Amino acid sequence: MTVTSWLAVGEAVWVIGLSAWIILERRSPVATLAWVLALAWFPVVGILLYLLIGPRRLRRKKLRHRRSRSRVIEGSQGWREPADEGAYATLPAQNGLPLVKLAGSTRQAAPSRSARVDLLVGGDACYEAIERAISAARHHVHLEYYTWEPDRVGTRFRDLLCDKARSGVEVRLLIDAIGSAWFGRRFARPLREAGVQFARFNPISLARLRPDLVNFRTHRKIVVCDGQVGFTGGINICDEQAESVKGTQAWRDTHVRIEGLPVCDLQLAFFEDWHFATGSAPSAREYFPEPRCEAAGPWVQILASGPDDDAYAIEKFCFAAIAGAQRRVLVTTPYFVPNEPLLLALTTAALRGVEVQILVPQRSDSRLVTAAARTYFEELVRVGVRVHQYESSMLHAKTLVVDNLAMVGTANMDNRSFRLNFEVAAVLLDEGIAGSLAATFQADLQHSVEHRLQLGQQNPVWQRLSEATARLLSPLL
Repeated sequence: MTVTSWLAVGEAVWVIGLSAWIILERRSPVATLAWVLALAWFPVVGILLYLLIGPRRLRRKKLRHRRSRSRVIEGSQGWREPADEGAYATLPAQNGLPLVKLAGSTRQAAPSRSARVDLLVGGDACYEAIERAISAARHHVHLEYYTWEPDRVGTRFRDLLCDKARSGVEVRLLIDAIGSAWFGRRFARPLREAGVQFARFNPISLARLRPDLVNFRTHRKIVVCDGQVGFTGGINICDEQAESVKGTQAWRDTHVRIEGLPVCDLQLAFFEDWHFATGSAPSAREYFPEPRCEAAGPWVQILASGPDDDAYAIEKFCFAAIAGAQRRVLVTTPYFVPNEPLLLALTTAALRGVEVQILVPQRSDSRLVTAAARTYFEELVRVGVRVHQYESSMLHAKTLVVDNLAMVGTANMDNRSFRLNFEVAAVLLDEGIAGSLAATFQADLQHSVEHRLQLGQQNPVWQRLSEATARLLSPLL
């Protein structure tokens, strides 16, 4: 046999062996085929990429996180009861009752009435609200972030936490080891010295280098103060999202501030991740207090999903909400790489006469994701979906408005958020909140350009090929 023949045989054995390995992971057919093609095209680089970001089953980590959830729920003294018909008895039917039941069927907490909900548009407004809540805390402050940079904003919040810990308030800070990679030991030293309990989620050790570096991350942004005030949404702790630092180039983002009973479900999500990272979590009743006054604010349901739970609650909720929309669907997301069911839900909603609009950044901070997203625009626009590209700065908000229901959270519309990261979202069952978020959407359109069909025109071949390749690899993103 010639050298060429031996190489051909070696390539065939390589592809067959790797294909069997990936097939045994039992992922979706589209993702499986994408990985097989990637590994076949890039024999050496492909295997390294798969070990780095591939959809590993991570059985031990999944089991550990499931155990953490069970122990936290057991230790919450019955706070989080399984949702049943009685939990929905007083919920207005027009506010998405079937969707609420769907969430309950995916092991999510029942909705509860808040004392108050505030939308926070922009980093500075969010940071000011969080600072006020932390300053007013008397018992505990819990924070969980994907990205916390050691910059001006990050230092300001670090020092505030140090002050609260020195005053006797319990402070716990959990950051993701990859998303907050620059949060080094020197930056963390003042926290430890002040008495802040600090941990990293899924840390990386060079001594025990593991193949799950990018997956199994906490992409959640959670702040809980005294169990009464909570925050979640897309805004991280960094200069990049502060208008006072970056001016008009600050990332455009949305967060939500919640008072009352729904905050306890954010607390549980935090404790699950804290238990996974540290091996223990508080269970005393003072972390889950009763409301200070009779709640009269919007109904809120907290959705928490992650790769340890195959229910994929946030993904199912988004699909069902869009598929059942009657009047409007307004999607804002920085990374738009929909799977086939979600794409079908969007297109069929538009064909049914529903107003469907999607807002994405003109250029995200990932060229690959931007290229992949553009390949969906033509298909969507042809069936009546309006696609807008935000021009002013990087759009980082993750929001959804469906009829009179709104959702603000940490999840992007892509496979990584739906299935590979730990995410959290607040579903706001309130016509007023949905109207305010829709108004914010319309205001953002003033800084956007709408994608139009290019009749008789085509982009250069190299651009079409690069975008098509990005779409082919989209299940890997």
